[in-house]
Amino acid sequence: MISVQQAINLVQEHTRTTQKTIWVKIQDALDFVLAEDVISTITMPPFRQSAMDGYALHLHQNNTYKIIGEIQAGDDSQPTLQQGEAVRIFTGAPVPQTANAVIMQEKTSVNDTLLTVTDNPAINTNIRPKGEQIKQGDLALQKGIKLTPAAIGFMASLGITKVAVYKKPKVAVVTTGNELIPPGTPLTYGKIYESNGTMLVSALQKAGFNDVQTVNLADDYLQMVTLIKELSLQFDVILLSGGISVGDYDFVGKAMNELQVQQVFYKVKQKPGKPLYFGKKDQTYFFGLPGNPASTLSCFYSYVIPALERFQGNENGRLPKIEAQATNDFVKKGSRAQFLKATYKNGEVTILEGQASSMLHTFALANALVFIPEEQTTITKKQMVKVICLPV
Repeated sequence: MISVQQAINLVQEHTRTTQKTIWVKIQDALDFVLAEDVISTITMPPFRQSAMDGYALHLHQNNTYKIIGEIQAGDDSQPTLQQGEAVRIFTGAPVPQTANAVIMQEKTSVNDTLLTVTDNPAINTNIRPKGEQIKQGDLALQKGIKLTPAAIGFMASLGITKVAVYKKPKVAVVTTGNELIPPGTPLTYGKIYESNGTMLVSALQKAGFNDVQTVNLADDYLQMVTLIKELSLQFDVILLSGGISVGDYDFVGKAMNELQVQQVFYKVKQKPGKPLYFGKKDQTYFFGLPGNPASTLSCFYSYVIPALERFQGNENGRLPKIEAQATNDFVKKGSRAQFLKATYKNGEVTILEGQASSMLHTFALANALVFIPEEQTTITKKQMVKVICLPV
């Protein structure tokens, strides 16, 4: 059994960025990772630009100016201003070369064509210089950046329509267990509704991974071996929920051995989620997740998301970690590290009741996990603790 940090390090060490890249339209590029540097083909802004609504001035000693025209955003007019002349101008409009300042309209008064200013601004006030944001040939965005709405907007402002990105992983979600039946069917004695598959698909979609297929499998060893072999030829990452512990009908580990999957680690000194498995074969990665729902989701957030992000080129794709002040006490049982379901708000975090690995209700209320390392046994009110922010 290895520590949480060892498990995190091994996932990072053994997961490689895919060599598969694709070109996508920028409107479809959200949450992809750039596979090539983006170089600007234009200068931005491409002209001297007004930073606000007001008047472009050719400065002189007096506080009155003659208004000789107007320039709106999008206009291509370039009037020539003599000293003491001004034009009405709007935010984003091109500033004439002969103007050397823009004064905001709140600091002016107008009488017909006579403009009076409260004071003369300094040279270049409220003028965005040409190329202030970026110049033609400059690096706009670096390879390896995950594309956010702001990054996409930035590229659109540069006239870019397509970018090269790393292909996202194809993920198979396999749920195992004779006791599982689909929601919506009559619940007979001894059966439970399958929830982990639906939960994992939702978690994958929330993280931006949509190329997902789900399979429900009974506790049948030969079927499992056949299925995993077939899936490994089609998918980049396989998530197996349940069947990874040491029961008589837990066949996942045995199937992995028969298929000669390289076991990177099995069992982590953590709660929930001790019987976590991680392995790889050729270009496919395998996670054996515990069947208890809270264990499955905790392991997904802590280990699977970083692996998926690293696969698609995002080297820093872990959930945000912060420190917050605990609002209540907690006493840890046992020596394992623990992930506690919690709610975080305004610098404070509250550890919730109902921490059992089978309980999803508490997880449904949580927006964070409080992490207690192996060596720590208690949390006291007002103590600063480590918090993992969940993507809710």
